[in-house]
Amino acid sequence: MRAEDLRAIPLFAGLTDAQLDELIDGSTEVSIERGVDLFHEGEPADFWWVLVDGAISLHRKIGREDTVLGKMDVAGRWAGGFRAWDEHGLYLASGRGLAEGRVLRVPADILRERIDDWFPLAGHLIKGVYGTARAIESTARQRESLITLGTLAAGLAHEINNPAAAAARSVSALDTACVTLLSALRGLAEGDVTAAQFSALDELRLELGSGTAAPDPVDLADHENTIADWLDEHDVERSWFVAPPLAAAGTSVGWCERAADVLGDALGPGLEWVASTLSVATLLSEVKESTRRITELVAAVRSYSQMDRGSIQTIDVTEGIESTLVMLGHKLRDGVEVVRAYGAGVPRIDAYAGELNQVWTNLIDNAVDAMDGVGTLRITTLADGDRIVVEIADTGPGMPPEVAARAFEPFYTTKDVGKGTGLGLDIAQRIVAEHHGGTIGITSRPGETKVQVRLPHQPPG
Repeated sequence: MRAEDLRAIPLFAGLTDAQLDELIDGSTEVSIERGVDLFHEGEPADFWWVLVDGAISLHRKIGREDTVLGKMDVAGRWAGGFRAWDEHGLYLASGRGLAEGRVLRVPADILRERIDDWFPLAGHLIKGVYGTARAIESTARQRESLITLGTLAAGLAHEINNPAAAAARSVSALDTACVTLLSALRGLAEGDVTAAQFSALDELRLELGSGTAAPDPVDLADHENTIADWLDEHDVERSWFVAPPLAAAGTSVGWCERAADVLGDALGPGLEWVASTLSVATLLSEVKESTRRITELVAAVRSYSQMDRGSIQTIDVTEGIESTLVMLGHKLRDGVEVVRAYGAGVPRIDAYAGELNQVWTNLIDNAVDAMDGVGTLRITTLADGDRIVVEIADTGPGMPPEVAARAFEPFYTTKDVGKGTGLGLDIAQRIVAEHHGGTIGITSRPGETKVQVRLPHQPPG
């Protein structure tokens, strides 16, 4: 490595050839080989790596996934060297060769000495800023992670609470129905009902529906009153218990008359037995539906988090969008109409599914907030040549041009403190653009804001 190799790099503008020679002395030129790691996340950042030519991708282990955070592909971009000012400094990501080239590997102690000799004030500033920024960033990231986790956990708890509560209620009622069923059987036995009579009663029971209620609640209530009046006229005890399930199953007065002909003096316990069997069937159906809903929610969480899958996957983007809608279901239930316009023939793509789910979460959450929880959320997918397009549109008031122009700037937000997911649009753009080689843009006017994400069939590299 010679001074002229570094002269054209903007990072070293203002340094003399003698200073460049000093920097090179004690440093090492390292070749970049595609797919070969140069440094590793979590190891001591004892070297400062400055790109001369070629390209390096930066990877970080997040959960069980090896996630691409960015890349060094412009001469002068650098990584590491933190131990020049922090004895505990570690590499924040792993550097892996993306395109053949060279880097200058400068030991951290030489970097510190050169900075202290050439720019003593700058050295003090860097040390102070680095320590302060590290503390602030660590606290902020922990806080944002907790807020995001709390928001999603609250939404999931809200979604699971309804079917869980319904299952609990049904199980409690099922216990009562089973006790009543056994009591009715005892009453039939004490009434000396013959096997022929019981068989005839069971045939009548099989004629009834499986507990499906009449579509109109008013009509159902009227029908219950009619059945209850007939039961009272025939001295059937506990008509208040027997009438509702019989009416819900579509029982007619004519059916009751046929049952009376079969049962004779055992009409009361016979109809109570039929009503109990109908109640048990209905309650079992409710428990089955409630547990099915809970199972679907758990499956949606697993799909959303991608906990059991690799980093790069061949995915259908609608699956990630649907799991995201489940996670945000508590925000969509009241006042938000979700319109799905999924195109036919949209191909599956290779992508970091977990990261894209974070993007969908942020865009959908932003859209619902923009509408203040009332409006139409339209999600469109379509194929466009070698790319797929995902559009998320809302019917909110729209963004002023100056806001839309800055929407993807780091740290820029239009939300109040404590609102949102903690994932800014700048991070969404980084996931789409840097990690997937796609584009993301916003068009907005009063009554419609549309965010369009365009993704290639395969991410670069």
